[in-house]
Amino acid sequence: MTGQDHPIAVIGAGAAGLLAAIFSRPTASQGAGSSRRVLLLERTRDGGRKILVSGGGRCNVLPSQLEPARFVTDSSPNTLRKMLHSWPLAEQRRFFEDEVGLELVLEPETGKLFPASNSARQVRDGLVALARRRGVEIRFESLVEGLAPRPDGGWSIRLRDGDGIIAASVILATGGKSLPGTGSDGLGFELVRGLGHTIHPTYPALTPLTAEPPRHADLAGISLDVTITAPGPGKGFTTRGGFLFTHRGYSGPAVLDISHLAVRSRLPLLVQWTDLDAATWDRALREGSGSVAGPLRRHLPDRLAEALLGEAGIEAGRPLHQLRREERLRLIELLTRYPLPWTGDEGYRKAEVTGGGVALSEVDPRTLESRLHPGLFLCGEILDAFGPIGGHNFAWAWATGRAAGLGASDHLRLRHSGIEGAQAEPP
Repeated sequence: MTGQDHPIAVIGAGAAGLLAAIFSRPTASQGAGSSRRVLLLERTRDGGRKILVSGGGRCNVLPSQLEPARFVTDSSPNTLRKMLHSWPLAEQRRFFEDEVGLELVLEPETGKLFPASNSARQVRDGLVALARRRGVEIRFESLVEGLAPRPDGGWSIRLRDGDGIIAASVILATGGKSLPGTGSDGLGFELVRGLGHTIHPTYPALTPLTAEPPRHADLAGISLDVTITAPGPGKGFTTRGGFLFTHRGYSGPAVLDISHLAVRSRLPLLVQWTDLDAATWDRALREGSGSVAGPLRRHLPDRLAEALLGEAGIEAGRPLHQLRREERLRLIELLTRYPLPWTGDEGYRKAEVTGGGVALSEVDPRTLESRLHPGLFLCGEILDAFGPIGGHNFAWAWATGRAAGLGASDHLRLRHSGIEGAQAEPP
């Protein structure tokens, strides 16, 4: 077999890996590299398992608007934005509707785009089917154990069953460590670390927080929209969205979006339970009539209102006009700057993404090719970036997977045109 016969090998058939495989085999109209064999290696029996569990089985395919400023990285935010914007959101939507065959529907109250069928399986199966239509060879239950560059510029891949594969180039889309039940095990980090890449410290992100003892276990199941702030320079870090009391602690989008600060820095978190600020609550409690519980119950679930009054040491039936100034101020503080008594987190077991990863400075932001090893491309969760809840992390996976696929295809076109090392046009 000659070097030109060796396939592009994509390791990992998750969101980024499926896109990388698809775009490594462009259509004739997309040009270069359409005859190159593409081999997609996946450790599970069916692939795309994070797609299947996303959005409660509905799969939030995309956000209606990208928010690059809310992405988190220890690398250059400017590099992150370049990579994220390499595939505009409108073009991503057209790809899923025209190429994958999905009808995407906007959920106005959340700004999320879901398949009309509300089926994550349809998303995963549609991507697998498109990869096969493009001519991608998919090998499920293929466990990669080793990866090494070859003297001829290709790559050797060692499988756990003892088999070996020679590839012309490799795209690593192995995911991170989050949701290990879907097949993620951090393998990619081990492989690239062995190749000399810098790995920024990894940590569970978008993960629920826990409390020991579980002080609010009796409120489990209550959900509402809140604002959570982590104090810091300037105004600190603030999130707004759904909050859910659980038997073990706290979850919901607002908690998940700020959890990385709790996990990494053990920062205190302050909750504002409603849209009402301290001045508005002060007027309501001073100028209202009836019992103290009345204004709270108009804006909060009953059980939470009673719990906050209990913590303030105020009887729910106390007439408002009998409320002393110090009691009113104590209650207002609990309503607008409640110190969430979290003590830990659910870790990678329930984390939706992995924070940290390969330093973005070590890949070309246009092609996702390693700056250390020509012919090696990195995409998806293995890279040092993640976004908020709401389809942003899929947008990152789709964009970086596509860029890596096109980059690998173009790399080999240039190599076999006798101009290896020339800079490819951006995807």
